[in-house]
Amino acid sequence: MKRILALLYLLAGHAALAAPIDRQALVARHNPHVNAADPWAPLSVGNGQFCFTADVTGLQTFPEHYGRKGIALETQARWSWHEDPNPNGYKLADANRAYTAHGQTVAYPTIMDGPAATWLRTNPHVWPLGQLSLRRGDGTALALDEIRNIDQQLDMWKGVLTSRYAIDGQPVSVITAVSPQQDTLAVRIQSPLLASGRLKVQLALPRGYDMSVKYNPPLDWSQPASHSTRITAQNAHLLALEHQRDAARYAAAVHSAQAMSVAQAAPHTFQLAPRRGQVLDFTVSYAAASVGAVPEASKVIAQSAAHWQAFWQSGAAIDFTGSTDPRAAELERRVVLSQYLTAIQFGGDFPPQESGLTTTTWYGKNHTEMIWWHTAHFALWGRPQYLENALRWYQKTLPVARQIAAERGLKGARWPKMTSPQGRESPGGNPLIVWNQPHVIHLAELLYRSAPNRQTLERYRELVFATADAMASMLHWDGQRYVLGPPLWIAQEIYDQSTSMNPGYELSYWATALALAQQWRVRLGLPPDADWERKRQQLSALPQKDGKYVALESTPDTWDNPASRHDHPSFLMSLGQLPGAGVDRAVMRRTLDAVLADWDFKTKIWGWDYPMIAMTAARLDAPQQAVAVLLKTDGPNNGYTAAGHNPNTDLPVYLPGNSALLAAVAMMAGGWDGAPPRATPGFPQDGRWVVRAEGFKPLP
Repeated sequence: MKRILALLYLLAGHAALAAPIDRQALVARHNPHVNAADPWAPLSVGNGQFCFTADVTGLQTFPEHYGRKGIALETQARWSWHEDPNPNGYKLADANRAYTAHGQTVAYPTIMDGPAATWLRTNPHVWPLGQLSLRRGDGTALALDEIRNIDQQLDMWKGVLTSRYAIDGQPVSVITAVSPQQDTLAVRIQSPLLASGRLKVQLALPRGYDMSVKYNPPLDWSQPASHSTRITAQNAHLLALEHQRDAARYAAAVHSAQAMSVAQAAPHTFQLAPRRGQVLDFTVSYAAASVGAVPEASKVIAQSAAHWQAFWQSGAAIDFTGSTDPRAAELERRVVLSQYLTAIQFGGDFPPQESGLTTTTWYGKNHTEMIWWHTAHFALWGRPQYLENALRWYQKTLPVARQIAAERGLKGARWPKMTSPQGRESPGGNPLIVWNQPHVIHLAELLYRSAPNRQTLERYRELVFATADAMASMLHWDGQRYVLGPPLWIAQEIYDQSTSMNPGYELSYWATALALAQQWRVRLGLPPDADWERKRQQLSALPQKDGKYVALESTPDTWDNPASRHDHPSFLMSLGQLPGAGVDRAVMRRTLDAVLADWDFKTKIWGWDYPMIAMTAARLDAPQQAVAVLLKTDGPNNGYTAAGHNPNTDLPVYLPGNSALLAAVAMMAGGWDGAPPRATPGFPQDGRWVVRAEGFKPLP
């Protein structure tokens, strides 16, 4: 009888594990719930191209408190850019410096000092949209301590932010959501204070950012005469505006379901209130040209709910219910929140800055070396359309990449690193970074695995082949083998760019990407490219010393010099993010152990490094180490706020941490080519982890 009961219990357990994950319950238990004005936990709503970040009022009422002490309150669209005038006609060549290596002299725009370099680096820059706040009926500002009984919750299943609180003892309710199809914010405010005229809404359009600040610049409210805001249409239900600074402009429009009164408090500031009643339902829409027809706020909120329900029901999911490891619940929270945060900020038509659409870093420009970490997880989680958006930008800027390659004596397409939407590179060390090149091929391969058909091959073949051509022509024969660099700036950004040669990660990535490009030729019925194959076969070995991999052949001091053990331990990615071209697993095993024992996790290591290291541990069949480093707590940059953000030193919002976490978890749950033949092979099988996973794609 006991055996029968035990068997029934076992079968019941298997049935429970096989049952579909209750995705709504999974998401709901991690909905952020705020009861105080935490400047590290503003909450955002967005559609991937447009994002609105709110404080506890559901609007942006206390920007100084949040921006000074935590995360800024901003409204951004990925299409909104401004460029300062360029009367001196600065061009990228004005920042060139000549480098001689391998019998060639090539100019790269690496000069960072001087007016030309400063203008080229800071322009164009992202241009913030309007700030929406609550004000007293007389137009004066509210004080933070006047907001009482705070009860705010973000319903991620619906993409709806609900904020309830009291002002002067009177209840206030604010519902906020963003349209999935338009750059439109919907707001519903209800309070007796509206009816009594003691509360109103303010829309203020900033001049831009203070671009003298590289990280998290404050909004610039100075020089009101240097930009213009013009009313283009107005009636009881509409306020339409055109905002212009220099050659940049955008349209903004407020549509209200109730008749509203509008007062212009300053040249770029408008205050709104219902003419009667205690409800104000309105939308605020933005567009680069003109705002078209916009549904009412109630319809936008309903559209948001339908969109997010479809999002969560698509692709993959992972559930740790039943786990006894005390870290499991926190990992599940980070995973759910990271899916939401990346979806609201990474769906635009230009790849994201590292702070997404929440705050601004590096002038809003995209760092293409991070594109894999930004977007690969979308394909692994079964939502490849977000990755497709990013590669469309690469297709659009392919002519620019071809021009860069030609200027540097290369074939094919050489991708810029820190770039504007038009593909113009920024001066500095950036042009010497090379690990951004193979990403295009690897990401195209992820899309092919999501849709393994001729259409995918034809869509991305030009990107794959042009990138491979440039990569092959970047290699040099030294009489015995092909070498990479100098000059180059490796992923561990601490070495002399003018002398660096043969970094381990980059060599492995070159071999991987050239092999993938050959596979694409075979799939298309084309013969292998002889140049790619010759160089791949005769590529330098990955550098090692004393039985461990080192970052760089030309300066193999990783394990001799403590100063060389900070920043990214990039050589681990050769077997982790990548499948291990050129890797000896025993050497990598010793290398991983050395990193975990001796690396400096406190001086400078970024949020994406932890998941990256976990991926190496998973490929080495060390799931306990993978989980341990994924949730490591003794460094400054592996924490996650109540809203799910991964702050890093000087960067209150650092989204590559969220994205890399999702990539690592996808790999640990969905496996990889050659993974052990067991479910969720990257997670411990010690009985403390109960992992239910569905819908994941394996990593190559």
